[in-house]
Amino acid sequence: MDESSVIRILQTPAAKSVQELAQDKDEVPDSYICTNIMRRNQLTGEIPVVDITRLVYSAGTAAMDEELVKLRSALTSWGCFQAINHGIEGSLLQELHHVSKQFFSLPPAEKQRYAREANGLEGYGNDMILFENQKLDWTDRLYLKVNPVEQEKSQFWPQNPPFLRSILREYTFQITHFLDHLLKSIAKSLSLPEDCFLNQFGGQSEMYARFNYYPPCPCPELVHGVKPHADGSGITIVLLDNEVQGLEVMKKDQWFGVTSLPGALLVNLGDQLEIMSNGVLKSPVHRVVTNSSSERLSVAMFCSPAAGQEIGPVEELINEERPRIYKKMKNYTDSYFEYYQQGKRPIDSAKI
Repeated sequence: MDESSVIRILQTPAAKSVQELAQDKDEVPDSYICTNIMRRNQLTGEIPVVDITRLVYSAGTAAMDEELVKLRSALTSWGCFQAINHGIEGSLLQELHHVSKQFFSLPPAEKQRYAREANGLEGYGNDMILFENQKLDWTDRLYLKVNPVEQEKSQFWPQNPPFLRSILREYTFQITHFLDHLLKSIAKSLSLPEDCFLNQFGGQSEMYARFNYYPPCPCPELVHGVKPHADGSGITIVLLDNEVQGLEVMKKDQWFGVTSLPGALLVNLGDQLEIMSNGVLKSPVHRVVTNSSSERLSVAMFCSPAAGQEIGPVEELINEERPRIYKKMKNYTDSYFEYYQQGKRPIDSAKI
């Protein structure tokens, strides 16, 4: 770096949102600086594309069989795919992106009305600080439980933008149906009974929506938008930013950039489905990189089994050639964030 690009490192964590920190273009708090970021590359991965219409509405046809092969290949090699023709109107996705941008454009004091509580997950804010010298992500978030509906915490749901609640409720309704189709199709792709994964999710999936805002970063080569991790969910469904890229997926120890397809949804396998599949399906390690010029937004929906629901490898995927890898367990996500902030993979604790 030449002298003009040297960033002055603060010695104490900033008590500001990342969005506010980004307005000071000469400073990055040391709590965000990572010296061990794997060198970035220019690899652009051919993330698989799966046509959901062919999976759902082409039963008994060669088209469905071809798409099931693509689905299995995607989830055993990449652990993710871009879903097209998923049945969710493009206008709804645009509205969701729009209200997300409106919320993060509000004055800081307005957003702070929905700030998460100490040691809480839901609400507006950034990383919980769990450990001394913990490295923080260059992102602000609005994190809301959206299912079961009766467990919503209304104090964290913004009243402004005024249509955020209704748009998010409709999106949650649509995602719930999409999730059912996905779980059945994934089971079929493995020649399993179609309800085997759906049954492990229980009567009502737990679903959290996370609105993510990544402001420009003055030192992108040393700061993570989101640290490398695999999701603790069963399945994560992401509405990516079509204009600004930043998501990278690891495959064979290399990082591949994900180029979003307009109108598509990224489906990312979570740890809990890897456990259910006895390791046949892979929960991919991924990260978000920062840039110095453009803000980026995304909306992730984390879909997990109902609280208290026991999960474990399905019996059909346990045999002499593939013995049981994971134990049965409940409430997998309870300790997820503690592992995540230490840079550890929570799924290792689930192994026998």
